[in-house]
Amino acid sequence: MAFRGWPSEALEFFEGLAADNSRTYWMAHKDVYDKQVAAPMSELLAELAETFGPGRVFRPYRDVRFSKDKSPYKTNIAATLESGGYIHLDADGLGAGRGRWQMSPEQLIAYRAAVDEEKSGVQLARIVAALRKRGIEVHSHGELKSAPRGYPKDHPRVDLLRCRGITAWQQWPAAAWLGTAAAKRRVVDFLHAAQPLDDWLGEHLGGPDHE
Repeated sequence: MAFRGWPSEALEFFEGLAADNSRTYWMAHKDVYDKQVAAPMSELLAELAETFGPGRVFRPYRDVRFSKDKSPYKTNIAATLESGGYIHLDADGLGAGRGRWQMSPEQLIAYRAAVDEEKSGVQLARIVAALRKRGIEVHSHGELKSAPRGYPKDHPRVDLLRCRGITAWQQWPAAAWLGTAAAKRRVVDFLHAAQPLDDWLGEHLGGPDHE
């Protein structure tokens, strides 16, 4: 079936799950999750696959082994794309991301060297500025309070050097458009806009991060 967005029942499902995160609620509403939440996500991923590669939907169950919060279910549905990209739906609306949420020690060394180098560093700074000008947020997963060891505190790109991860993110509050094909257009427009960031990271750090 063609992707036609998520109906209001999908958001209502997550609102109910947030209020009653139990197996009883889940089993009583599993049909809603399968048809109104998971099925549209699968349809969207199928339509994105030709351009952005196959998608993978995350399991709806939380890993509670090392968490004080023992709620068994995630109050969102999320997926990744093979070529880079993240899609997230919850009761508040739709979100999409692209970049590197976390970097390995080896990737972090390569990232900082590329930020420090004049040509590649200026290129990244321009990419980030262009994204922010379009209203797309650029986040860092963890951030040092100062320049990393070996780099001057007054480095012209110290804000980028302090990042331990870097991700473009756009969030759209729930509204009538979410139940239409416009949801796909917003995700596609974002993924194309964030492509330069993913290309830069791919060139200097390697392939997409799917963790």
